[in-house]
Order: sequence, then structure tokens, then C-alpha cells
Amino acid sequence: MDRIAIAGATGYIGGRLAPMLLDSGYVLRCLVRSPRKLSGRDWASNPHVEIRQVDLAAGASLARELTGCSSAFYLVHSMMSAEGEYAQRDLQLARTFAESARAAGVGRIVYLGGLGETGPGLSEHLSSRRDVESALGSTGVPVTVLRAAMIIGSGSASFEILRYLVQRLPIMITPKWVSTRCQPIGVENVLGYLVGVLAVPECAGSTFDIGGSETLPYRQIMRVMAEELGLPRRWIIPVPVLTPRLSSYWIHLVTPLSSKIARPLAEGLKNEVICREDRITHLVPQHLLSVRDAIRAALSQVAARLVETNWSMAGPIPGDPDWSGGTVFRDQRQISIDTPGWAAFRAVCRLGGDHGWYADWLWVIRGWLDRLAGGPGLRRGRRNPDALRYGDALDFWRVVGLDRDRTLSLRAEMRLPGEALLDFQIQPEGEHHCVLRQTALFEPRGLFGLMYWYAVLPLHGIVFRGMLFAIRRDALRIAAVEQPD
Repeated sequence: MDRIAIAGATGYIGGRLAPMLLDSGYVLRCLVRSPRKLSGRDWASNPHVEIRQVDLAAGASLARELTGCSSAFYLVHSMMSAEGEYAQRDLQLARTFAESARAAGVGRIVYLGGLGETGPGLSEHLSSRRDVESALGSTGVPVTVLRAAMIIGSGSASFEILRYLVQRLPIMITPKWVSTRCQPIGVENVLGYLVGVLAVPECAGSTFDIGGSETLPYRQIMRVMAEELGLPRRWIIPVPVLTPRLSSYWIHLVTPLSSKIARPLAEGLKNEVICREDRITHLVPQHLLSVRDAIRAALSQVAARLVETNWSMAGPIPGDPDWSGGTVFRDQRQISIDTPGWAAFRAVCRLGGDHGWYADWLWVIRGWLDRLAGGPGLRRGRRNPDALRYGDALDFWRVVGLDRDRTLSLRAEMRLPGEALLDFQIQPEGEHHCVLRQTALFEPRGLFGLMYWYAVLPLHGIVFRGMLFAIRRDALRIAAVEQPD
């Protein structure tokens, strides 16, 4: 069985490619910086999967890990680096990978790059992809390059930008790039090509354009998205004054992507991205999805909560949100408490009901507003003044997670333009000390959900910070007068 290396197995494409390669009969060697990021993947426990921790910038160790691999996928991009540094970082990593592959005797490198017209007018993002292609081929190892335009798939960065812009903005003031032509490709077809080229010798050392079955301007793609979302017609008004920088900030505000990721993507939207040749369709034949079919397939995965990978998985942020493919705002705070963990847990479990929420006047106002909006408000109280169990109602919250002396998770049942969780975690640090971490999570629903989050954000310092200090006071009192069970 051929052994295939994957650099980028924790990323969006790599995480979906791995199980398909296993199904095709290959043995995988996943080269990752953080093996823990693969611990939750079902396919990672397959006996034909080898997970190796490696720094892609360390040539000697990388060459050792590539030894014995017939081919290697290079699916690495560092475009989150600040101020254009991603381009230089990508180039350095690609050169090191190419040198290591030659030293290890790898037969072929496969790279997924970006589609776009050649010449001096390329964006920095697409120019960087071209430079990486050259660097990977600089040591003589044959490289198969697949150049793709917008990839439409549940959780992809391009798809998230498109979905959230259309979902949240009935009227869009857009840059001129909405008239640029694009040939999107469904993620299913991208993966089909990546797996397929391994079995076709003629694909070694060649560059191919890959795209879907139709070419449309971005304006029309947005309209198809609106129709598939069941939304009224979106009004799109292009203006000449929106620069890539301003566009990236707008994308950052309305979609889940940060401006650091959005800017290189926005810069690339000025380039027409259509296939100039179709040789790959004859060498690796498959049914190519239309834009509408690709969007429909992606939306069905989102609706069924079956998103395999998400654009954010490759990033360095620990604890990626549970709501795949959506914006999750997070307010996280912590406080040290000179008590055992059990005392802090009891203080947390006394929230609500007659004990109140510590910053009572704000919670009372919120409770009345919820009642006026048809929600449960604060009148529901709680089953027991001191003890909680899974499923208990707690005013306008519901207990959805409970691990004695460690964690308490509450889901909001108040009327909100989105979903909210309030999570408490207690980390013991010695016999008489612990750290209490309090995390508020909010997934907005539509534009009103975004407005709601930013409207209440100034009150968080009063509500959540005050709650932490009050819990600490209560924990100190409990530790002085009560005993652990």
C-alpha cells in the first residue's frame, strides 16, 4: 500500500481529504504541528493513519518524517500572518518542504493553489500562490498543481463570506468586484481531483485549472445563494470607493472571518478566476456540480450539523466553537479564589432564584424585557435553592451540562436573536485554591443578532465581572462555614 504524506491535515481541505484517501486504500502519514487537533476526528484512529508531530520549518526532521512516502500533499497556507507577512512565510515553508521531499525520496508533491489570470495584475494573495508553486518545484521533485477558484463547501472561508453577506444584508453596498467573473467549484469536486491525480501518471509535473460547470459574476452567485436560503431578492449596489482594506473590515464585521483573513481574499476578488484549459476533466473525469448544486449541498450539510471541517480549524485559536460554520462571540473572564474547588462550585450552583444573579438590577430589567417579549423572564426560578441537576430550569436558563465540582453549562431560553450559553469551569490549583473561568457564548441570528451583541457589550463589564467577584465572596463564605460532601 502506498504511503501518502499530508501537510495540512488539520485544515479545511486536508481534514476532508484524509478519509477519502483511506477509502481509496492508501496509508496516511499526517504531518501536524499539534496532534491534539486530530484527536476528535473519527478517521484519525484508523490503523492506516500515522500522526507525526513536526515543524514544517525544520528541514532535517521534516525529511525524516517524509521518508517512505511515495507522494506528499502540501495544503499549507499562512495567510493569517499580519501585514502581508504570510507571503514570505509561505515561500520559506514551501522551499523547506521541497528540499525535504527531495532528501526523503518523495516521488511527487501535490499542491492546491489559486486560479487566476497570470501577469503583473495578480493580487498579493494569488501571487503568493504562484510563488509557492515555483518553490515546490525548485528541487526537481515533480509537482502536480491544481488551481481552484472559489471553493463552495460547508465551512469554507469563501462560502462563509458569501452566506453571511447574503443572509444578513438585504441591501449590499459592494465594491466593483461583484461584476468579476468566477468559476466556483464544489468541495466535493476539489477532493475528487486531489485523490484522482494520484492514480494518473500523466498528472505528475503538470499544472491544471479546476473549476465547476459554470462561470458567473459574483453578483449572480450571491443571488443564487439568496434563492437557496429562501430569502427575498438582495439588492446589490456596487460603488468604486470600497478598497480591499475597507472591504476586509466590512467582511470582518458581518461574517465570521477576521480582517486578517478577509483582506487577502478581498484583494483576490478583483482578479477574474476562470479555467483557461480543461485537460484535468479528461484525465480525472467526474460529474462537476453547478453553482446552485454546490451551494445546495453545502447548505444541507450546515442544516444537518454535518460540517466535517471548518476554515477556522487550521488557525492557532484553542477551543474552536461548537457551532460549525457560524459566528460565535465570546466573552471570557476568570478569577482566582482562595478556596477549594468544591466551595466555588457550590457558589456557582446557587445562581438565580432567590439568590439572584448578583448584579440584580440589570438582570431584573432583562427579566422584565424578556417577559414583555413573551419569554419566561425571571419568574420561573429554580427547582432547589442550592442544588442543580441536568435539565433544571434556572430562571430563563436551562442546565445543559453539569460535572460536579468542575463545570456548569447553561443555555439561554430567553427571547434572543440568536443562541447563548453561559459556561463555568473550575480548575483546582492545590488544596485551598482554584481558578474560576466564566465564558459567555453568543451565536447571532441575522443582522439583528449582530446589533444585539454590540448593544449589550458595554454592560458585560458590569454584569459578568460583578458576577465573578460576587461568586468569589460567596465561595469564601461557604468554605468558612460548610464542609465538603
